[in-house]
Amino acid sequence: MSTQINVVDLIGAIDKKLQKVHTQSLDLSFNELLDMRREGELKINPEYQRVFRWSEGARSRFIESLLLEMPVPPIYVIEEEDGKYLLIDGLQRISSYLHLRGYLDGPHLEPPVKLGDKLKLIDCDIVEELNGKTYEDLGSALQIRLKRAFIRVEVVRKGSDPRFKYHMFKRLNTGGENLSPQQIRNSSIRLLNADFNDFIIRMSKDLNYKNCTQYLSYEQQLEAYNEELVLRFFALKNDRENFVHGVSDFLTEYMESVSDQELGRNKHFNYSLEEVTFKKTFEVLSLSIGEYAFGYANRSKNLVRGFGIYQYEAFTIGIQCVLDKLNSSDHVQMKKLQAEITSIKKELAFIALTTGGGKNSRGQLKQRVEFVEEKLRLGFL
Repeated sequence: MSTQINVVDLIGAIDKKLQKVHTQSLDLSFNELLDMRREGELKINPEYQRVFRWSEGARSRFIESLLLEMPVPPIYVIEEEDGKYLLIDGLQRISSYLHLRGYLDGPHLEPPVKLGDKLKLIDCDIVEELNGKTYEDLGSALQIRLKRAFIRVEVVRKGSDPRFKYHMFKRLNTGGENLSPQQIRNSSIRLLNADFNDFIIRMSKDLNYKNCTQYLSYEQQLEAYNEELVLRFFALKNDRENFVHGVSDFLTEYMESVSDQELGRNKHFNYSLEEVTFKKTFEVLSLSIGEYAFGYANRSKNLVRGFGIYQYEAFTIGIQCVLDKLNSSDHVQMKKLQAEITSIKKELAFIALTTGGGKNSRGQLKQRVEFVEEKLRLGFL
């Protein structure tokens, strides 16, 4: 009897959620989607747009698939209040067609693509005769075939629960090889609230922060890892007790909790105070030790330029205990801070806490942060 009641309750809970969801399926041609894009009726979030990474060969093979009338997976859009569509899944396919027609803006690509540049097909492996051709070379019959090629468009109608839209985007894109965890957060969290996401992106442009993290690779920058580090700073500073082991889930949950206060896990996020703290943290680190802030001490006990995530966590969070005592205009104090940080980096116990595997746990994080806190407190009594 109890099992039956539980099943009834489950059905009721699901039906309750379904009442907040309104969807529609449409079959649209690629030419209709192109027109919608040109007219601003199909929107692609700038953060999401930078995720387009298909190679020219992959783009070409997709166009080849359309010409061969192969089945194409659906794309997903959200209908906004003004009736326009926001793309949440299908970026690679839509952008490939836009490039073919000269309507792709992709300065982040290699080679860069600007509006007006048209895809020259390469690496087509079924119809090799297509290689070297552009849209203009295809002739009217094939051009019409491409224009009329249709794709199923799944629409989440306006009036649907914003949380459903958010979770739909996150689940559609989680695990996609072209999206990093932070790129997914940047794109999806906006469906809840854009304020915190915009704040993180703005903090990532701070000059002192950029100086301290300048040894991030181009690939890391492209995948928004610099923005993930800003998120990591606030998450560890404000919510460390909720970190258990999975960093990615921890960061996502923290970003959700700040962006959607109804989730109730996180305290109120004071943007103005948090900005002051962030900027002062990286100002004193930049002025005192700069590009060596998150580098290691090598075997000869010399500091090496570079970036280590455990160094980042230890010093950005550990320094908070003395941040109010630090004056970035006091050059003598900044020299002293440089000496203290350098000394910490060279200690064998700290090296053991920040190198090797198995360090991504609550206990190890606590130890390396407390190590820095203890040393800095003694240095700035």
